[in-house]
Amino acid sequence: MFASVATFALEGVDSHEVTVEVDLRRGLPAFTVVGLPDASVREARERVRAALLNSGCEFPLKRVTANLAPAHIRKAGPSFDLALALGVLAASQQVPREELSRYAVCGELSLGGALRPVLGSLAMALGARRAGYARLVVAVEDAGEAALVDGLEVLGVPSLDRLVDLLCGRWRPSADGPDRPRASREEPEPDLADVRGQLDARRALEIAAAGGHNLLMTGAPGVGKTMLARRLPGVLPPPSFDEAVEITRVRSVAGLSPGGLAERRPFRAPHHTISPSGLIGGGATPRPGEISLAHHGVLFLDELAEFSRPSLEALRAPLEAGQVEIMRGQRTISFPADVMLVGACNDCPCGRLAPHCRCTDSDRARYARRLSAPLLDRIDILCELDAPEFSTPTAYGAVTSPPGEASEPVRARVREARERQGRRLEGTGAGCNAAMDARLSRTHLRLSPGARSVLSQAQAAGGLNGRGHDRVLRLARTIADLGASSRVEGEHVDEAFGYRLGSSARAAA
Repeated sequence: MFASVATFALEGVDSHEVTVEVDLRRGLPAFTVVGLPDASVREARERVRAALLNSGCEFPLKRVTANLAPAHIRKAGPSFDLALALGVLAASQQVPREELSRYAVCGELSLGGALRPVLGSLAMALGARRAGYARLVVAVEDAGEAALVDGLEVLGVPSLDRLVDLLCGRWRPSADGPDRPRASREEPEPDLADVRGQLDARRALEIAAAGGHNLLMTGAPGVGKTMLARRLPGVLPPPSFDEAVEITRVRSVAGLSPGGLAERRPFRAPHHTISPSGLIGGGATPRPGEISLAHHGVLFLDELAEFSRPSLEALRAPLEAGQVEIMRGQRTISFPADVMLVGACNDCPCGRLAPHCRCTDSDRARYARRLSAPLLDRIDILCELDAPEFSTPTAYGAVTSPPGEASEPVRARVREARERQGRRLEGTGAGCNAAMDARLSRTHLRLSPGARSVLSQAQAAGGLNGRGHDRVLRLARTIADLGASSRVEGEHVDEAFGYRLGSSARAAA
């Protein structure tokens, strides 16, 4: 007897359909799984046998052959357990085979027959809808996440025996269906009002948030670089529904408990000892790296110059393309990587303030050269932070600067600037100024005569390549958006050049 069941396998943050074909023949009892299974899939034979027997079903004493098609793609993970079990039940006529054509299934089985959650249920639900299936069976814990996909009936089933009852018409899940998961309660985001002074850096942070630009802050330890970076998500607009689904899908594939649909943009701050594969993704079975976990959010690299050169150079292509491509087994797997890169580093190796610093000019130049010019070329805003000035006495006799502007009014200005960009770039595929390519820059940037004059003078002075020219224009367009200006003026280009070329780190590189 023969039966087939549809399931899905993860590939990056997407999923592709896998057909589990089960054939029963006379012969010595055996259970063989073919179709490039990994160790966890081969071990499914024992989980399926025990789950069937403990669920009140029979395991056929025949030669059982299961094929995972297409056979040229490697299969990994325990999500094929349920499809294998249903294939055996259908081939042995314990459940009606005609019913299986209406369902796709995903889930891991316990030895007792309980259905356990798996990674990437949201990606599998998107794949099921794309493949044209009307119903998807998953574990109860995964049902809410899979239900985020419209146009697909998601059935949360607690155990294998309940699924058998469902296929035989003896049981039906709740008519209300699974509830869409609510976002978990998170700690309040830190407020910009905590930052004292640093008006130039606050302005740079606001511009970066308004246009989605990459930012590098340099300065001595303790001047507020990390403090400012951690407050950047608080001034970014919340993600749209489609962006929230993408963020949740990446986190689900990575095994991070989403706790519901993402309401905030992610903020990732890996340690400087991270490997290239940890930063951009990879492994024998490719998994998303930190840059993908920060998709539609912020990737903060503190002590940027201390990261290994291979790790930093691996960021160059993803920052330009907005995605990571990894080749495994003659297949290219893509991970999303649309992030704002925020870096922070000291001015010199010792990090001490003057006059305590004893670093020579050659020491500083050697330290700055750890950041290559091609990488710095992909950073739109370079901001130098000085030690803050203190003026107001406190009750404890110390002195401090007055509190700065809170995050809420800054977020309002950023949201208005993003809305202007959204209207201007509608239908182009770019969501903000930083995402514009050269063609969109030529089409959507209106320059005043004064702006053209400033740009021509800068080009005549040299030191600006084609990529830098486009990035200066996009940055100037963001500054104009914050000022509610319909075209880019000379002062906007001037300020953009100040952030683009005003760093000693770039000059050294």
